[in-house]
Amino acid sequence: MGGSIDGHELPVYHHFSHWVLHNWDDERCKRVLKNCWRALPEVGKVISAEFILPEDITNDPICHQIMYVDLLMLAVNEGGKERTLVEFEGLAKESGFAAIRSLPYSSGFSVLEFHKKPLDD
Repeated sequence: MGGSIDGHELPVYHHFSHWVLHNWDDERCKRVLKNCWRALPEVGKVISAEFILPEDITNDPICHQIMYVDLLMLAVNEGGKERTLVEFEGLAKESGFAAIRSLPYSSGFSVLEFHKKPLDD
């Protein structure tokens, strides 16, 4: 369990990515998340900043921005797409994670936390 910098093992409790999962289809995302899950200690988590595709389409400019990026991903990345929170929850569960938390932060982005252990909220 660890990363390598200059060939030395380092403990890794969190993996962070920004706008990476939207590049891949569901199977590739699950492969990435499963690899992270295996590398994390029991208290570890994956942190990923992603757009969350709204369940209901509105006239909100941020909603339009997310939809535009979704169409762009569909056009240029085979299998790439924006996902709803329900879709991210499914990826998390199928990859072995016990819980996911979504924290909106700016311009349509949310910080997603994929937890190995259930949350105590």
